[in-house]
Amino acid sequence: MAKHKFENKGPHNTKLKSEKPKNRSQHKRKGNKLKFSIEDETVEIGQLRDKYANTKVEEHSKFSDFPLSRKTLQGLSNGQYKTPTAIQRESILPALLGKDVLAAAKTGSGKTLAFLIPVFEKLFASQWTRLDGLGALIITPTRELALQIFETVAKIGKHHDFTTGLIIGGQNLKFERNRLHQLNIIICTPGRLLQHMDQNPLFDCTNLKILVLDEADRCLDMGFEMAMNSIIENLPKQRQTLLFSATQTKSVKDLARLNLKDPVYIAPHESEKYTTPNRLQQNYIAIELGDKLTMLWSFLKAHPKQKIIVFFATCKQVKYFYEIFRKLRPSILLLPLYGGMNQEKRNKIYAEFCARSNVCLMATDIASRGLDFPKVNWVVQLDCPEDATQYIHRAGRTARLNTSGESLLVLLPQEESGVMCMLEKAKVPINQINIDEKQLFSPLVKIQSFLAQSPDLKEMAKRAFVAYVKSVALMKDKTVFDVSKLDLERYAKSLGLLVTPRVRFLSKIGGKSKNVNTNVKVTLDENDEDDDDDLFTVKKQTVQELASLVNVPSSTEPKKKLTKVKLLKKSMITNKKINFDDNGDVLEEEMRNDAYDIEKARAQLRLNDIDDKERYKNLKKAKRIAKKEKLKRKAEEDDEDRFGSDDENSVNLDWLPDPDKVYSIETGKNEQVEGNTALHKKSSKKRKIAIDVKDITLNEAECLAMNLLQ
Repeated sequence: MAKHKFENKGPHNTKLKSEKPKNRSQHKRKGNKLKFSIEDETVEIGQLRDKYANTKVEEHSKFSDFPLSRKTLQGLSNGQYKTPTAIQRESILPALLGKDVLAAAKTGSGKTLAFLIPVFEKLFASQWTRLDGLGALIITPTRELALQIFETVAKIGKHHDFTTGLIIGGQNLKFERNRLHQLNIIICTPGRLLQHMDQNPLFDCTNLKILVLDEADRCLDMGFEMAMNSIIENLPKQRQTLLFSATQTKSVKDLARLNLKDPVYIAPHESEKYTTPNRLQQNYIAIELGDKLTMLWSFLKAHPKQKIIVFFATCKQVKYFYEIFRKLRPSILLLPLYGGMNQEKRNKIYAEFCARSNVCLMATDIASRGLDFPKVNWVVQLDCPEDATQYIHRAGRTARLNTSGESLLVLLPQEESGVMCMLEKAKVPINQINIDEKQLFSPLVKIQSFLAQSPDLKEMAKRAFVAYVKSVALMKDKTVFDVSKLDLERYAKSLGLLVTPRVRFLSKIGGKSKNVNTNVKVTLDENDEDDDDDLFTVKKQTVQELASLVNVPSSTEPKKKLTKVKLLKKSMITNKKINFDDNGDVLEEEMRNDAYDIEKARAQLRLNDIDDKERYKNLKKAKRIAKKEKLKRKAEEDDEDRFGSDDENSVNLDWLPDPDKVYSIETGKNEQVEGNTALHKKSSKKRKIAIDVKDITLNEAECLAMNLLQ
């Protein structure tokens, strides 16, 4: 639901009027949209419901023969849709009657209109408005397919008053969250829808009327199983469900998950001889792995003015082939499309490929499902598809809607028999063709030069090599995909690599064969740029699982690792001397007494170790004693300081005169008898005072001193 996408913003903008409309058609035209009164729509809805039960499928040769609303018919007319296809003719009427539909049809047969028309009619008959909330939910496995459906809705549903939103990864989540509750029709991928269900309190699907799964078999397989289970649990059980795909699922488990009620199975092409379009010319070639890049380069040089899609197994292969071919400057425009790209860039590449006529799209299986690329001349499957279903979807990008097209499947010699048997069971006609070696042009010298100049390009080539080996190793059908038969050294050289990268898991499990280099390293990393709508998912595997992939037994219990010391203990005999002759034969063996005695050396080491421990213990004890002595001396110094120093509140009496010197206790020593009586009395008084000072307190002595000073 990005800003640049189409979104019908007006609600049911109708007003009741007392007078009759002046025109006979009972409607008004405002701008490019038809506007009907509520009374007219109510009458029309009643008439349509009466026609549903009385209409037969055989009577529909045109869309105007269906019991459809005038707004839908006007949109179909504006989009130049006049005659329905087989799948549209057989599935629209049961869907209008409210039945669950399980439909399968060939690629390019018009399945999108087959479920969009019932969606519009269901909401129109319910007089759905913006206030009613979500009425229809359309889920697709890829973002590009969701975008294509959204554009079709904008084309044929512009006369309806329903609000429509596109909810896919890579867009502004906050922008979507604030407008989600206003939408009547949501077109989405499973991952982003589940994110809104978990995090957005405004999302409400309690009034849901119809659920559509486009490419239903892909939506319900292992890649989306957990997401789809969570989504289905949150949807109301009372709803109509439509399932459409080119290779429809009939699994009872899948149908039970969706809670289908007596579904109508529609497969108009099931009785036909082939499952692929009649005007699709299908061929295959068998070449060695090391010749694939040369073959593709020669093919592009031979078809400079054609519209081509080349399918690879992994994203890293698309990146490398796009970058190296772009440097080689072919005469055709190259475009890459894979899951890890920015969504805005993906949309731009998708639109550019649709608009051009001479262009080559290098893509993963993200472009194989449901996308309607106009006028594609060639589909080249450079890597073998996993199964017949994947082949049908890839080849179905050309020869759509009664147009012609060609498909080329590139196989390895060891893959040929298994794939032919697989396609024969799926009723796919295919012919073998041979390559004229004179038409092949190898760009290997230039590629090696580019890799020598660019370390980044060289690293990209290594990743492409590892990704391909990993994709082959993880395939289920081991009769077709056998990693032990791959000539990896030649394949690495064809990519421009002088040294074959190491495939670590092959060497660990002992995958040694004639053509496999056990130094090859496959890193099962988590940096593969896949998202919720990628159709190729690589999963982590344990060593035991990888052992089974190359048919090499692997123990479930890990063995004890033998160190060099343990090996020496087992095999080495000490103090033994062996003499050999010139031919290398043993002459004699003798035990040497003067040799180094290991047991004696070990005993001496133990004694030295005991001495070292004792010395270390004594050293630690001496340090503790020295520390205690130091602390003890410091404490004593603190005590002396505390009692010997002056306190703030103490009184210093050093300034007072010594009374023994001034006033002698013995009167005869210090007195000078004079004839003056007054002086004698004064001396007598002083002696009395001196005697009394010994018995007074400190405070009294201080007061006395102050008085004497005064």
